[in-house]
Amino acid sequence: MAEGITKEEKKRPVIETKLRHNIVSVPEEARKASGIVIFGRRIKTLVFTTDLAIIRNCNADAVFAVYPFTPQTAIGDAVIKYSYIPVFAGVGGGTTHGVRTIGLAKDMESSGAMGIVLNSPIKNVNLLAVSKAVDIPVVITVTSMNTDIKARLEAGASILNVACAGQTPEVVAHIRESFPDVPIIASGGNTPEHIKKTVDAGANAITYTPPGTAELFNSMMARYRKED
Repeated sequence: MAEGITKEEKKRPVIETKLRHNIVSVPEEARKASGIVIFGRRIKTLVFTTDLAIIRNCNADAVFAVYPFTPQTAIGDAVIKYSYIPVFAGVGGGTTHGVRTIGLAKDMESSGAMGIVLNSPIKNVNLLAVSKAVDIPVVITVTSMNTDIKARLEAGASILNVACAGQTPEVVAHIRESFPDVPIIASGGNTPEHIKKTVDAGANAITYTPPGTAELFNSMMARYRKED
């Protein structure tokens, strides 16, 4: 590398095709995160969706497949099977808990998930049972500044997923004061400004909320109308 040229400034070849060029791109601010190395693969960005069309046309490092319905093995299987990037699969923790959550976690591990994600209401005793049942990272969601992080880690959580809406950067910074080395995934929303603030607070990886299919279609159809 020539003197005075940083690694970041070095040009990176970009390969596209006529049909595969219009992809959903995670804001560059998320790439400033340190990343979390899992099974030898560094994960900096996760796309927060179960939409296979977006998953297959996105440059994120992994998929954060958590959705607001009762987790189903069929949904997790489909996302894992047709995604060409690692998947972190939601397995409940709120309405769905206990033996059912353990079964779902084992199913997702067998299907090839890189990690499983549990919702914040799960009790530590259930978190511990899940962590003992699988041999992949267990991600526990943190939704409050008052969460007992030490107890969550002692119950087997491998990674924290901080999802506190507009307060996410503040909560990440608060956790970092007492747990400087704990792996943290944090919600970055969909704006570069919020993502940068969250990374600066100490998040190792960012979940990115992509535009919806309808929004993506709107811009495409507007372009088509101009071409008519």
